[in-house]
This record gives sequence, structure tokens and C-alpha cells, in this order.
Amino acid sequence: MKYKSVFDIIGPIMIGPSSSHTAGAARIGRVARSLFGRKPKWAHISFYGSFAQTYKGHGTDVAIVGGLLDFDTFDERIKSSLEIAKQEGIDIIFRKEEAIPNHPNTARIRIGDEQGELELVGISIGGGKIEITELNGFELKLSGHHPAILVVHNDRYGTIASVANVLAKYAINIGHMEVSRKEKGKEALMTIEVDQNIDQSIIDELSSLPHIIQVTKIVD
Repeated sequence: MKYKSVFDIIGPIMIGPSSSHTAGAARIGRVARSLFGRKPKWAHISFYGSFAQTYKGHGTDVAIVGGLLDFDTFDERIKSSLEIAKQEGIDIIFRKEEAIPNHPNTARIRIGDEQGELELVGISIGGGKIEITELNGFELKLSGHHPAILVVHNDRYGTIASVANVLAKYAINIGHMEVSRKEKGKEALMTIEVDQNIDQSIIDELSSLPHIIQVTKIVD
């Protein structure tokens, strides 16, 4: 395994006890909150593998709810996140799943309110690092450690090129890009990790392109 810095080895600044089970879980929850764009009214959280076996003892439940409340990994409020969520009227349900996941530290989060729902699957790969592997039924690979754009679009010729051209016009460098679709010619999802944060004006321009349904940015 290659590390970019000493912090990849010792892990992030965080509320303990485990970078995988707490910092990683908090980041998975925070990505879900970022993608949803607002505080959810309810959350159904399913734990798999090692998460399912140890989530109470290692504070994974507390951490993932802290992320849903938009708390960073070092925020002291994470310790009281379950109580805070209850005070704010968020209905939380935890489920311990028996299915064997591809990665031992896996969580599925479904959140929603009267305006809509969102579902994602995240894994904690160690040292506080995560990957989001599924979003609303689309397969993807999102690290959550870089600014990113998620583009839901109709699967049409030239759509990917038009998005890339807009980013090139503003000198936005693409670090990683993947495209996932459920069925040919139907809805598809572009996952684009970039090297710098993107202004809302660029998001608006991307949103105005033909065949684009929704553009969401995730700030590092």
C-alpha cells in the first residue's frame, strides 16, 4: 500500500477509538448529508461485516449519525450525536445485517424527508479513508477526500464530452472520473473527482447543458 503522507499512516484528527470504525463512519455519514443537501427527517442505517459485530462498542453508530449531523471527525459533539439527533427530531433506526459484504466495514444509509430520499453504500478502508460504492442504485467509486461533482444525466451521445469541455474551459483538472448506468439509453451517473473546489457558477453552467438532470458538488 502506498501512502501520500504520514497522516495516511497515523490516521486523521478524530474522536476515538478507531479510525476505521469512527472516523471512517463519520465521513460516510457526512458524505450522505452533503449529497442530500439538508438535514434528514429520518435515517435507516444498516451495518455489515465487522461494522455489524462491533458498531456499539466502537462507536460506529454514534460516528455515522454525527456525520449525518454534518459534524467533522474531530468535533466533540460526535460523542452526543444520538442525543442531538433525537433532540432535532431525526428518527434513527439501526439494523445489523447478516449478509456478507465485499468489505468488512460496510454501511448502507438511507435518509429522507417529505421532499425525497437518498441511499448510499460506504466502506471504511482504514486510516479514516472511505469509499462510496453505491448511490441510489448506481455503482460508483467516490473517495470523499477530494472535491467531486456527481452528474445525473440521460445516457446520450456527447454528454460526457460536453461536461468535460466545460471543466476544461475553467481549467478544472479531473483527477478521477467514472460513468455508471443502470440500462443503456436511460439515466446514468458521472462521478468526477477534481483537484480544486468548483464555483456555483460552473455547477449552474453544467446544469444547463443538454441531457443533464442534476449536478451535485461535494466539497473536500
